[in-house]
Amino acid sequence: MKQHTQSSLAPLAITLGDAAGIGPEIVVKMHMQGLPAAAIVYGDLPAIERAAKLLDAKLKIVALDRIDSNAINFETNGVLYVRPTSPALPIDLPYGKVNAGAGRASVDALCMAIDDAMQHRISAIVTAPLNKEAMHAAGIDYPGHTEILAERSGTQHVAMMLVNEQLRVILATIHIALADVPRTLTKELELRTIELAHSACLGMGITKPRIAVAGLNPHAGENGKFGQEEQITITPAIAMAQSKGINASGPWPGDTIFMRARRGEFDIVVAQYHDQGLIPIKYLGIDEGVNVTVGLPFVRTSVDHGTAFDIAGKGIADPSSLLTAFQTALKMLGRIKPYLN
Repeated sequence: MKQHTQSSLAPLAITLGDAAGIGPEIVVKMHMQGLPAAAIVYGDLPAIERAAKLLDAKLKIVALDRIDSNAINFETNGVLYVRPTSPALPIDLPYGKVNAGAGRASVDALCMAIDDAMQHRISAIVTAPLNKEAMHAAGIDYPGHTEILAERSGTQHVAMMLVNEQLRVILATIHIALADVPRTLTKELELRTIELAHSACLGMGITKPRIAVAGLNPHAGENGKFGQEEQITITPAIAMAQSKGINASGPWPGDTIFMRARRGEFDIVVAQYHDQGLIPIKYLGIDEGVNVTVGLPFVRTSVDHGTAFDIAGKGIADPSSLLTAFQTALKMLGRIKPYLN
């Protein structure tokens, strides 16, 4: 990749995720390949330095106490810029073990990136994986990235969208028990998710989004035979969306809707619960999937895999999903060719 600078554009943030997992390794590996745009890594400096040593990375690591995009020509080859969290973690932090300090540092890094994004010092946030058990050990009681992003940025309504080259899926409900899904779904939530799906597609270069809404129950309820949610909640929400000029249809049975979208009949699927939407995306390949938080005042994308404690520190983690998340953020920012119909 040709070396260049992008001082006229705010850099992207990459959050390190849990330092005991594969986050440091995949971040360093991506920098070793050369970046398609300037970036700053938010996270523990010793963990990054250790990963660079592990991988024998020929990178210059530059710590930044603050960001002034106008004063720095951010290189995209050979340099890894870091906004370090404090206090620094031990240099001998055990790989693959739940650690409260690592959990705290991962959230601190995310919050620093959110604050900088809100001040327009960075143009987007790309996240490596957190470890929820480590977060909880540090006394941080959030289900994951999405809820922290929403609260810290003061955003009332967000949704999780999963994207790969074959499917786009947005979730009406996210990290809740399956038993809680029927009573959580309301016409207002369903309509809001359809609206977020529409705006997300527009942001990805799809000029006339075709939105397919999945049913909650088998066969989309079979006209009430297998459940009432389609008739009471989902169908009225689709009608409200249509009255606003949104091309939404359904509810369609969940066992065929993703196949139809993959074949090109729809641009995005509204899934009613976590696994309904994530199973088809991950079946097509975890390394290719990207998690996008829709509704934030800035672009946020993420890998679609976890901290992989079982292989952390072995030098074998694949950075493909992180690179795909980075490239997706660039597409959403309009810096490279956007997703098309």
